Amino acid sequence: MGDLIEDLLKPQALPHPTANVQLVQTHISLVFVGDEFVYKIKKPVDFGFLNFTTPELRLHFCQEEVRLNRRLSPEMYLGVLSVVFDGESHTLRETPGGEVVDYAVWMKRIPQDRLMKSLLARGELGEAHLRELAFLLARFAAEAETSPEIAKFGEPDRFRVNTEENFAQTEPYIGRTIEPGEHLALKRWTHEFYKQREGLFMERIRQGRIRDCHGDLHMEHICFAEQLCIFDCIEFNDRFRYSDTLSDIAFLLMDLEFHGAWDMAARLWDLYRETAGEGNVQELLKFYKVYRAFVRGKVNGFRLEDPHIPEQQKAEAAQEARRYFKLAMSYIG
Repeated sequence: MGDLIEDLLKPQALPHPTANVQLVQTHISLVFVGDEFVYKIKKPVDFGFLNFTTPELRLHFCQEEVRLNRRLSPEMYLGVLSVVFDGESHTLRETPGGEVVDYAVWMKRIPQDRLMKSLLARGELGEAHLRELAFLLARFAAEAETSPEIAKFGEPDRFRVNTEENFAQTEPYIGRTIEPGEHLALKRWTHEFYKQREGLFMERIRQGRIRDCHGDLHMEHICFAEQLCIFDCIEFNDRFRYSDTLSDIAFLLMDLEFHGAWDMAARLWDLYRETAGEGNVQELLKFYKVYRAFVRGKVNGFRLEDPHIPEQQKAEAAQEARRYFKLAMSYIG
């Protein structure tokens, strides 16, 4: 992807005027950031739980990303663009002309200084933000699609697929980002929870709480700009979105706690619980926090295998992964 990256870092390669282009990489995406717009290309990777290995798959998931994210950020997601190669260089275009070799999600650029994480870091995240967020999340939880098929994803045996996958995919990182004792303890605790608390999962299904959720709800995906935007949901695997609404809010609460904002997390939970009509669900909430912290640890570990990511960033990712696993341990302690 080297030539493509080099080409698209040139302002003239983008379809809209910009003086600067910056590249941000994740383990699954190349994100080209212009002055006004952002263009996200999916890497041709297969992690088992996602498969972007063909142009057809990448087009499909670009279209899904736009459709699903318009639920909570309708004005941010503008469409899907073509990556065109003319024999010499790559360009991004709204209308194809030449050989289409890939696709990009086209988005409005959001102000980074208004991200929830940025507000927290500056000490500016307050009660009004939490109230607005709790209301939007509770409304989304009530309105998100559900069906008998979606509801099945709340069954313990169905959700166990996710946790077993996590344990298997983190085995190569034992001794690197997670200690052997941590991996074993978290696995045993999770298995015991399924055995002892099956009724909690089934009650959530009866209550209609299994929905087509966001799936990746943390502070870097929430922006308090002119309008509250919640973006970058999971588009690549339905089983990560089809879940208990509690799993979504648990992710955000865990993220606040990871960043030391335990009081903020408690307040957001109180506001959300009241608005969403949640009862005594503390045990299940803890289960989902453990799950979410483990997922974040796993994903940070994946960055260590990406040849495009500099060594310093890999070292930071490994350290962050270790912190997530230790947070998961603190929940079960």
